[in-house]
Amino acid sequence: MRFLLLLFPLVLLGDMFSFITIEKAEEAYKNKHFEKASKLFESLEREDDVMLAYNIANSYYKAGRYDEALDFYIKSKGVDEVHRLYNMGNIYYKKEKFEQAILYYSKALDERDDVDARYNLELAKRKKREKEQKKKNDKKKEKNKKNQKDKKKKQKNKEDKKKKEHKKKEEKEKKEQKKKQEDKKKSDKNKKSKEKTKDKAENQKGEAKKEMDKDEEIRKKELSHLLKQLSKKKMPTMMYETRKQKGEFDDNQNPW
Repeated sequence: MRFLLLLFPLVLLGDMFSFITIEKAEEAYKNKHFEKASKLFESLEREDDVMLAYNIANSYYKAGRYDEALDFYIKSKGVDEVHRLYNMGNIYYKKEKFEQAILYYSKALDERDDVDARYNLELAKRKKREKEQKKKNDKKKEKNKKNQKDKKKKQKNKEDKKKKEHKKKEEKEKKEQKKKQEDKKKSDKNKKSKEKTKDKAENQKGEAKKEMDKDEEIRKKELSHLLKQLSKKKMPTMMYETRKQKGEFDDNQNPW
């Protein structure tokens, strides 16, 4: 469906300046200078001039300024309703607001059956379904992504916990190993101390034995020396002296 530019009847224009402006605006529109056309038309804007609003809306639409075009299409209600509603449907379609596009295409078809409006209506319905499906798919993907992220997070937490437990176990084993080493060192130290004490005691015992042996040897030597000295003296004398000491009498001695 083509955009129609409605020509102004000359009787409605108040002066020559307006006429010239309209001619320039129409010429700019035909030459596809839509920005220029919209500005020229807007310079003529008068309230309640729905035909002017319609031409401004068409110029803005062609210039790609859809929001401004919608504002003026609303103001131009009643002017060429089929084209106006159809163009509004096109704007909403381009803005990917397919529900509104379907609404205005349907309104245009209610005014009059039109091949382009019917085709665009079906296209808008299909795009709406695709958009909704895409939204569902995106939501599903987002959910799967979140689940995957939660799963990874859970797995990471599990691994971190496992690492933490492993580290704790290693630290405990190291502590126990260190304690064993310290206990072993202590035990070895005590053992060495005991051995040293034992060796000292044995050394002292050996020294004492040596002293005893030395004393015994001295006594033996003294006894041997004494025996030698005694062997040099006469035995009878010794016996006499011994008996005399015991109170015995000599055979030659008179008892009185």
